[in-house]
Parts: sequence; structure tokens; C-alpha cells
Amino acid sequence: MPQKIAAGNWKMNGLRAARAEAEAIAAGAPEGVVTLICPPATLLGAMPEGLTLGGQACHPAESGAHTGDLSAAMLADAGAAWCLAGHSERRTDHGETDADVAAQVSAIWTAGMAAILCIGETLEEREADRTLDVLFAQLDGALPEGATAANTVVAYEPVWAIGTGKVATPDQVDAVHDALRGRLEDRLADGGQVSLLYGGSVKAGNAAELFALDHVNGALVGGASLRAEDFLPIARALAAS
Repeated sequence: MPQKIAAGNWKMNGLRAARAEAEAIAAGAPEGVVTLICPPATLLGAMPEGLTLGGQACHPAESGAHTGDLSAAMLADAGAAWCLAGHSERRTDHGETDADVAAQVSAIWTAGMAAILCIGETLEEREADRTLDVLFAQLDGALPEGATAANTVVAYEPVWAIGTGKVATPDQVDAVHDALRGRLEDRLADGGQVSLLYGGSVKAGNAAELFALDHVNGALVGGASLRAEDFLPIARALAAS
């Protein structure tokens, strides 16, 4: 069975005082679920022991003249075991292409971390009935050869539902995750074991309904991961699914 994963993306939020929330998350994380937090890189070293950590992005190069960037090896050295790649905010704010994301995923693997590859369509693309075309193109273009269920997780985040309060309907999520599972099974020997996460305004109130779907193996959570009282109910709902 794919791993159950509750991943929190803190984005550009959190100062050292946020350690208290991280400690509460670590203390309350349920058994049977990989509960991880991707804090700003400045906080990786300040996070409590026992909390699984991830980076939010990396530069594909191992080192060099890249002012302001962080390599995957640096993130791993700071304690990260996972790293996001291809988040829509990186694609939009930094102009990252599928080729850029593929290079990052390869660097994440080389550093000994697992990649959480994010894919998602805009509202215009969904309304034009291009959702699966867009997602398959992103998956094919951003996932290098060598992907396995051990080194890669795929997170479906409809761009129109990130931070907006809008959530794809269970039928919409089910259709996309079912199609992604088929695509992964066609491409990877263990594609049936790759964890598929849903992201897009996931909260305690809708988590159980989403996790009841066949191919939803967890969530990539934004704002609701900043506080233990919001994030832990999501992780517990996943454990109970």
C-alpha cells in the first residue's frame, strides 16, 4: 500500500517562536502516518527532534555562484528528508518550467531525500476541459527516469484551490487521482505504490471525506499546517482512513 502522508508547507511563514507549534505537531503526530513539515529553510535547524522535515525548494546545482539559492545537499545537511518540487507558486513566481523541476527532482534524489512533485491546473485550464492534458504533461515533463515509490510522492494541487478556500469536489479529486494512478502504473514498475497527495485548502472539516477516496493517500497542507490544533486533526483523519 502507498504510504499515508500528511505534509505541511509553511511557505514564507514562521519565525523561531514557531518551534512551539512544531513541538506540538511532533508530540501529537498519529502512528501509521508520515507527518512532516516543510518550514522556511531558516527554521530547519530550529525544529524539534523527532519531527520529519522537508525543504520547500532547491537549486538543481550542488554548489556554485547562485546567490540566495540553496542546494538539495544543503537542505539535507540541515535535517530535511523530503523536498517539494514544482509547486505552482514556484512555477509562477520564479518561472520554473517542467525541465527545471525535473532537474530539481534529480538533485533531491542525489542528496538522499525523497521528492514531493507538485502538479496542478489553473481555473482556465479546468474550464477548458484540459485538466488531465495539463497534469499528464507536467508529470511526464517533470518526473525524471529513476522515479520509484520510495523516492517520489506526487501532490495534486489545483492552482485555483490553493489558499482560496475553494476545494475541488470529491468527484473531481477522485477522477484526477484515478487518472494519475493509471499514468504512474503505466510508467513505473511500482507506480501503484506511489503516494498521491491532494492539496488545495485541505482542513479538518473536509479531510475525512477526501481521505475516503481510493487513491488519495494523504494531503499537502498550506495554511492549516501552521498550527498544531489545525494540522493534527488532518493527520488523525488520515490515520483513521
